[in-house]
Amino acid sequence: MNLKEIKEIIGLMNENDLTEIEVEREGSKIKIKRASTEFVETVVRPSPPHYKVETQPANQAGGSPAVSTEVSGKLTKNITSPMVGTFYRSPSPESPSFVEVGQVVEIGQVVCIVEAMKLMNEIKSEIRGKVVEAKANNAEPVEFGQVLFVVEPV
Repeated sequence: MNLKEIKEIIGLMNENDLTEIEVEREGSKIKIKRASTEFVETVVRPSPPHYKVETQPANQAGGSPAVSTEVSGKLTKNITSPMVGTFYRSPSPESPSFVEVGQVVEIGQVVCIVEAMKLMNEIKSEIRGKVVEAKANNAEPVEFGQVLFVVEPV
């Protein structure tokens, strides 16, 4: 299976609100499972030779779990990168940023894109709140778990 097919399977899973799906085709087997934290876990195991690839891409409903922190005495939550890749604040260089500091974001709203292996992965907010800080720089690499935005819940 190629990445396009895997992405289509994830799309079908999200469209039908499935929590788990397993597909076996042409000697390849893929099992995708949505954890309670809104992650999609993808495990690809091609037939011999035995290689195992495990990734945790952001699903269509969100990025990574929001982690609570405190900024200036106020409770905040972090939106972190669910993967290693290149961070983009807007869909193209000419377009405005998805979000700006001071803007209120809604649950499910796209806040940025992380490009990984030539795939553009929309990262969506899992919380409603005001963006108080943008931690990542546009067009620069980000690591798994790196804080992208700090949000104050409203």
